[in-house]
Amino acid sequence: MKVLWAPWRMEYILGEDKPQGCIFCPAPGEDLRERLVLFSGRLTRVMMNKYPYINGHLLISPLRHLPGLEDLTPAELLDLMVKLRESLAILTRVMRPDGFNVGLNLGVVAGAGVGSHLHYHVVPRWAGDTNFIPVFAEVRVIPEHFRQTYERLAPHFMAMPDEDQTCVSLK
Repeated sequence: MKVLWAPWRMEYILGEDKPQGCIFCPAPGEDLRERLVLFSGRLTRVMMNKYPYINGHLLISPLRHLPGLEDLTPAELLDLMVKLRESLAILTRVMRPDGFNVGLNLGVVAGAGVGSHLHYHVVPRWAGDTNFIPVFAEVRVIPEHFRQTYERLAPHFMAMPDEDQTCVSLK
């Protein structure tokens, strides 16, 4: 029998590595690298999912702790979409996926792990990245450690601009 190791998952399963408070909200004196934050701007934050579906799984959220799209100001909504588009471009350039799943789970019953803070999931996809292993063994194979993925992506996100966007009224 072959064994697939994913030791970082046990930290999450046992609950010892879960941060206090909201994972998306900035914390005083936070270590962005430790929290896997790739970009933290005036209105939007981009971070890696510490327990990803696959390499490059990002979480993009407004800085303000808000549950729904209707709670965002027009500027926040625009900045969130601009950062989503720029994140897709960086992932395309660095990781060369064949496509993406981009999702927004609104509310706990819709699958939101943190229902009180709106966030997009960006999951790069490659042809053939799914196979029989998750179906039969309930194991997901992730070929690169998330810290290595962070190191590959971080320089590109550090160069991401955080400029004021011209915003039209959404009324």
